[in-house]
Amino acid sequence: MIRYLIRRLNLFLATSLILFIVMFIAVSKFPVDRIAALTGIQQPTAQQVTRITQDYRLNDGQISQFIAYLQQRLNGELGVSSTSQNLILDELTAVLPASFELGFFAGLIAVLFGIPLGVLASLSTNKITQHSIMAITLTGYSIPVFWLGLTLSLWFGVQLGWLPISGQINLLYEIDSITGFLLIDTLLSDSKYALSAFLDALQHIILPAVTLAVLPFTVVVRITRSAMMTIMEETYIKAAEARGLHTSTIVLRHALPNAFIPVLKNLGLMLGAFASYAMVVEVIFSWPGVGAWLVSGIYQRDYTVIQGGILSVALIIIFLSILIEIMHTALNPISRKELYAAN
Repeated sequence: MIRYLIRRLNLFLATSLILFIVMFIAVSKFPVDRIAALTGIQQPTAQQVTRITQDYRLNDGQISQFIAYLQQRLNGELGVSSTSQNLILDELTAVLPASFELGFFAGLIAVLFGIPLGVLASLSTNKITQHSIMAITLTGYSIPVFWLGLTLSLWFGVQLGWLPISGQINLLYEIDSITGFLLIDTLLSDSKYALSAFLDALQHIILPAVTLAVLPFTVVVRITRSAMMTIMEETYIKAAEARGLHTSTIVLRHALPNAFIPVLKNLGLMLGAFASYAMVVEVIFSWPGVGAWLVSGIYQRDYTVIQGGILSVALIIIFLSILIEIMHTALNPISRKELYAAN
């Protein structure tokens, strides 16, 4: 197992190195002065030019420049935003929690609703129920996320007035940042309006989370249905039925844990698409996350913001993909058997 973890760590490092190489090459192609592209400083003083030239070894060869670039980025030196003149690291720290909160909430919705529907579609003998569930998933999978987000905003936000359609919380509430996750911070707040602020933040996250959850929801339903149909034909399931176990016991204790394994694997494979959808959703609902921050940087041609956003999102996707692969290996008996046999 230790060897396996070391191999996954090496994979993470190798993939991250390739990412930094691509970003280093991209920086040299930006239509702006090299110093401005690396640091965000538009009009550096002579002293700053000298220091930046030394830090990034701009007078040396390409390999030496890449090593210096890698060292600076690994040390957290991402430069400053050319528009706000704030440190990129500080801005990233401010927007990352909102993206994590939205992604977690959307993933929770997808799993909590997708797995039961997938089980129902696999066990139901009613063809209308099966076809209806599959029609819903295919429709959800094919709907463009920007159209869905705007439609939900129009229906539930504008016409019905049930839910807010922009922002993370009403500006009337002043909640001190403790963890960075607003839903948690509202509960931890000592304000007498803490509960009202929590409910308001919960209302704000519903529409963007539901919009973002549609894609993983459809995948979870389809994979769960396929896995359950296969597992229910296995010998150990037939043996459990022969012993007189109730169907619900067989599904919950024997079939569903094994059906969740391919669901977990496919969720790891779709992290890239999920992140892309999240950026669109954040822009539509003015959600103050990495996606909206990065898109704003692209519009303003803020190249340090672009670098910081791409690096952070890509590294997070790589890390989570490998983490999900490790979890899949740990939960899958067949993978564990192959792993220990290889060792």
